Amino acid sequence: MTADIRRRDFLKTSAAFAGMAAAGFSCVEVANAAPIQVPTVDRLSIRVLVDQQHDQFLRGSTVNGVVHEGPGPARSADARNVLHNEWGLSLFLESQREQDKRNILLDFGYTSPAIINNIGLLKVDPASLNALIVSHGHIDHYGGLIGFLEQYRSVLPPEIKLYAGGEDNFCHRVSRASTGQFGEGGILDRKQIAAQKVQTVLCETPTVIEGHAFTTGKIKRNSVERVLPNTFVDYKPDSAGCDYGHYTAAELQGNFAPDEHVHEHATCFNIRGKGLVVISSCGHVGIVNSVRQAQEISGVQKIHAVVGGFHLGPAPADYLKQIVGEIKKLEPDVVIPMHCSGLNFLLEARAQMPDNVINVSTGSLLTFSA
Repeated sequence: MTADIRRRDFLKTSAAFAGMAAAGFSCVEVANAAPIQVPTVDRLSIRVLVDQQHDQFLRGSTVNGVVHEGPGPARSADARNVLHNEWGLSLFLESQREQDKRNILLDFGYTSPAIINNIGLLKVDPASLNALIVSHGHIDHYGGLIGFLEQYRSVLPPEIKLYAGGEDNFCHRVSRASTGQFGEGGILDRKQIAAQKVQTVLCETPTVIEGHAFTTGKIKRNSVERVLPNTFVDYKPDSAGCDYGHYTAAELQGNFAPDEHVHEHATCFNIRGKGLVVISSCGHVGIVNSVRQAQEISGVQKIHAVVGGFHLGPAPADYLKQIVGEIKKLEPDVVIPMHCSGLNFLLEARAQMPDNVINVSTGSLLTFSA
């Protein structure tokens, strides 16, 4: 599979732009491959808009300088509505450098009713958004996007962009049951995004977003981590936008291939005097790999926080223990698991790093400051 990934990288350079034009996707650009100047911010807050559960009794805390405000009851004034929870993730990111502020929405949960409901209850202002990011092409992270755009496009900035890790975001995915049968896994339709007049930027290389955040680009696999079995991908060309000529001949035969997540990227911030906050929405390619990539491209070695989904819920106990040990070696100030990290990860992380773990839920607010 590593050879296939390199082949895609080679082929895409010559074929991608021609394929995009032929397919009629005028609202698409590819991020510049030049080295980036990593920005620094003074403050970052993360509001958990959508996660799998809401704990109204979850207490706030301050761990190694990171402030967590519990979500509280988070219900409407008439008590008829509460936060919606589902298998998925959406994070509202607010950053500040001196007087300059930027807001980014990272991922959109599984369904639009959940994210739209929670935006209202948590009093998040979509009109304040400067950029959108989708972490990878799984429906529990992009499923709410189109409905979100249909609801709020009129108040979003006219030139707002969606930053995506690569072409694989737009390919059809399936899941395989224990019986061997494939079930529907969803597809992110690029034409629907373009119809909302949102430009897609493919961040296959590290990319600075709005002068405050940066993405990792494709994540190198150089740790002991491995991709745990999950979805399969159909790479053959389709009307939704998958494939611009840089997949292998075998992949284009229409056979389902194990998902290697070559398009997954992490979103990062460099907090002045504190170090990197690395947000891995699912971490299929490995959370340690993701952090190392952020360190390499930024030149910043200090890890302030590792945040998000780490996809270790299905991990065998011995592998989980090993990976938590590798995370500990990174010496993060805090580890904040969400979504697919799993209760088993939370317990193991608390056992190995008892003074560094923050447990959150839908509605939680995290603040990182210089």
